[in-house]
Amino acid sequence: MNLFARFESFIRRSLENRTKKMFILIGTLIAFILTVLMLYPTKMVLAKMLPGKNNDTFTIYVDLPNGASIYQTKEVAECVSTSLQRERAVTDTEIFLGMGSPLDFAGLIKGSHFKNSENVAEVVVNLTKKHDRDEPSYLMVQRIRPEIQKTCGALVAQTNIKFVEPPAGPPTLAAVVAEIYGNDAEGIRTLAGEVAAIFAKTDGLVDIDIMQDELYDRFDLKVNSTKIVRSGLGIKQVNDIIYLAFEGMEIAVKNSETVNEQIPIFLTLSQETKRFSRKDLRSIEQKLSGLRLMNQMGMLVPVTEVVEIVPTRSNPIIMSKNLRQMANVVAETDMVSQVYPLVDARSTIMRELSKRYDIESAGLFNLKFTDKQTQAVYELMWDGEMEVTLDTFVDLGGAFIAALILIFLLMVVYYKSFTLSAIVLLGSFLSIIGVILGHWIMDLFDPDTFFLTATSLIGFIALIGISSRNSLLLIDFTKSLMHEKAMHKTDAIAYAAATRAKPILLTATAIILASSLLASDAVFGGLGVALIFGTIAAVIASLLVVPVLLHNTDLEHHFGFVDRKAVSVYEP
Repeated sequence: MNLFARFESFIRRSLENRTKKMFILIGTLIAFILTVLMLYPTKMVLAKMLPGKNNDTFTIYVDLPNGASIYQTKEVAECVSTSLQRERAVTDTEIFLGMGSPLDFAGLIKGSHFKNSENVAEVVVNLTKKHDRDEPSYLMVQRIRPEIQKTCGALVAQTNIKFVEPPAGPPTLAAVVAEIYGNDAEGIRTLAGEVAAIFAKTDGLVDIDIMQDELYDRFDLKVNSTKIVRSGLGIKQVNDIIYLAFEGMEIAVKNSETVNEQIPIFLTLSQETKRFSRKDLRSIEQKLSGLRLMNQMGMLVPVTEVVEIVPTRSNPIIMSKNLRQMANVVAETDMVSQVYPLVDARSTIMRELSKRYDIESAGLFNLKFTDKQTQAVYELMWDGEMEVTLDTFVDLGGAFIAALILIFLLMVVYYKSFTLSAIVLLGSFLSIIGVILGHWIMDLFDPDTFFLTATSLIGFIALIGISSRNSLLLIDFTKSLMHEKAMHKTDAIAYAAATRAKPILLTATAIILASSLLASDAVFGGLGVALIFGTIAAVIASLLVVPVLLHNTDLEHHFGFVDRKAVSVYEP
């Protein structure tokens, strides 16, 4: 007796034994429930839009508090670069002081090209080719981030060091973005600070930052035009000496025998001379008193005699979106899905801020705050990769439901039976058991988390058609045996399952071998794993579960079976 004959005998015995049929159906139901529980609440399989991408470069954003000098920024940036030189995989680093690095895919969305101030810098890190190193770039970033932030971030208070990697998919402002809207700038600033503090306490969230200018003390120079005139000076003369001293300017040109154009002579104070020892009024007065201008009578007049130093507060930029004042609180995820830290942070926000605000849900995750004292209303709306993930999974879920409905309608038209159409769909849907279980198995052998990604869902949707084809083969052959050979449904189903097992297994083998090439890819690994393990589950469902479901239906009625003398399957 060959393998397929034994399988036919096994199916026949299972169909004739009520206990075995119940065991198969209940076992399938338990397997389905357990695999769903792997997603939630056990979180044995985590969902994420796209996994980390192994790149040959990444960028480090260095943001010092507003008002910091270019020298402080340089000190922090050089500390970052020096720390990276100890890494064997780092070939070189490039520091861009006071500006953004040359525009890349991630910087296009993060606004890198808009950077133009003394308190910012970007460090571009170039790595050896990914095939020449064992550690992927995203694991390297995860390892060195805390060390660099602790060592270099401590050089200047309130320094923010963020690690930015080229995304595997569409770029976003950050993994998690909390957009806070309101009509009160001070209230928005306060709420943003409270949300950022909660982000800092949430496991899995790193590189937290508030995208707004800090408030700091500054000093304005107010020119006293009356004193300037009485001193025999000019306003332009005063402006020029201050600008020349601290910024520098062209004062003359030099002719050259070898160069066609005149060579400008640029004058400024030395780096040490124009540096302030402290950030206070006395230090500024001492520095400006050393600048003297010669008036029309040949007398030297100190700059401090004709200008007034006025202490004031900084004037922050007002950010808005869709004509509404707002502030962004951003955070990246440390090799985890952004969904779960967001849910934890949202719960903490509702619990800890309820003393000051009346908090209401506004949609799926968004929140509405009402200040209990001022009655000011604020809104917190989530954006970033989290929003893209939700949109992607909703769209793919809609595509999946649409595919199910379309297949069901086609089956109803073809078989003129809702029951048989439902069996085809159920056999196809059971492939999700293999998809989820496959991701859990891969996660056991993967050095980092193997996520259920958007490409995994694409593979699951593709499996619907493959699984439906297996069930169709089985049902059509069963119908043919009952019509043409007058076989009863038990014999017909058993023989059809055994006969069609060979083409089903050959098709599944081809899919598994082809998909194995994708399984090791960083982005499309989810697609490959979904196709491999989903195909295995679909084959088991088609050859084991679908025959049981068919046997429990009135096939004689559905196929218009007429009981007559059976004909051997080997006869024409």
